[in-house]
Amino acid sequence: MSAAEVPATARSYQGESGEAVQESAVNTPAARRERRRLQHQDLNRAQLLDAAEVVFGSKGFANATLKEIAELAGFAVGSVYSFFPSKEDLFRQVLDRRGQEFLARMEQICAADESALDRLHSLVDMQVGIFREHPHFSRLYVNLSHSASGTGLMDEIVHARFERAMTLQTELIEAGQRQGQLRDGDPLVLARIFSGIVFGYQSLDPRIVSDDPEAPERMPLSTLHTIIERALAK
Repeated sequence: MSAAEVPATARSYQGESGEAVQESAVNTPAARRERRRLQHQDLNRAQLLDAAEVVFGSKGFANATLKEIAELAGFAVGSVYSFFPSKEDLFRQVLDRRGQEFLARMEQICAADESALDRLHSLVDMQVGIFREHPHFSRLYVNLSHSASGTGLMDEIVHARFERAMTLQTELIEAGQRQGQLRDGDPLVLARIFSGIVFGYQSLDPRIVSDDPEAPERMPLSTLHTIIERALAK
């Protein structure tokens, strides 16, 4: 019997670990129900994270309650504990989700086949853009950065990704120095200066700190690009 003649329920494929898996094993009614259950579970978890991002961003960690988060997501409070054992864990997962997204975009930009200066400009657009895409998270992040009481919760999750981001920026600046595009100096210091300038812009961006996504800029994004170039380019 040829491969084309093998019944669909008898065909096999390689699983994630490389072993042969009968397709029938993943197409049974029980397997399909399990896939639907997991998909529904992922959707519910995402809804809770979205709601938590809004409430934490609006009220801060200390003043937010799981009851408010559950109601916004359309769940009973008890359902929250099916996904997150505590408010602290939920808070950390909110930070972690956006941190993963941020770092993935950063990795992609830094690996692009462009000049170092062009990639720095792309990083500016990405970092401002992702904060505008997720204003509730951005307010949460900005407020935590300015709050001594919140740094313990944030540092636990953010520190490793912040260090990775600094490494990427430092390597990018080193590449620009080798290309003769970027000013001489300690590349880590310059990477921190770059982040400080961009964060200063983000922390006062009306599209982040207000509820109006169309609020006029206090300073055009193009001016931020000019400042970055004057600060770092030769």
